[in-house]
Amino acid sequence: MSIRILLVDDHTVVRQGLRMFLSLDRELEIIGEAADGVEAVAQAQRLRPDVVLMDLLMPRMDGIAATAVIRRELPDTEVIALTSVLEDEKVIGAIKAGAIGYLLKDTQADELCRAIKAAAAGQVQLSPQAAARLMREVRAPESPDSLTERETDVLRLLAQGLSNKEIAQTLTIGEKTVKTHVSNILAKLSVPSRTQAALYAVRIGLVTMGTGLS
Repeated sequence: MSIRILLVDDHTVVRQGLRMFLSLDRELEIIGEAADGVEAVAQAQRLRPDVVLMDLLMPRMDGIAATAVIRRELPDTEVIALTSVLEDEKVIGAIKAGAIGYLLKDTQADELCRAIKAAAAGQVQLSPQAAARLMREVRAPESPDSLTERETDVLRLLAQGLSNKEIAQTLTIGEKTVKTHVSNILAKLSVPSRTQAALYAVRIGLVTMGTGLS
């Protein structure tokens, strides 16, 4: 089954370029485009993509606000911020809104394809620099609802960069069960994304920096 992608960027030429090289990968399918955040939310609700490639600087509604809405309303849709801006404020804003990844527009085509596939599989992948920035800024709750032993196992593996399928195989449970555990973990930690859950795991010493966040 192909990974269904929604492209969001206010520049037509950028969307055309992304469509052109992503369509060369048989595992990826472009199912729609949007030119601003408002359109992105509407298209995501209608098409229910697996992954949204989200520009951040757009008219009407920016990418961070759109990401927050999509992640809240469509928790099974992952968002990758794809931008020309590398500012702490934007990185932190995108991850807080629920983005699973943050890439610059000069990212190589094959690297972008790998990132999309990793996001669709639920893999948290942050560069060490981004992880270090986020560790300083993204605050996990002081006293979250306690996780069960199995939820803690899932969080540890998630933070090590394993996909849902790999977590299921490691713990000998179903993939749907893993998704349920992840949903419960996010709810208990009051965070919108696996990325923030992984950062929390580093913060409490469940995993060490660099184990999976790279």
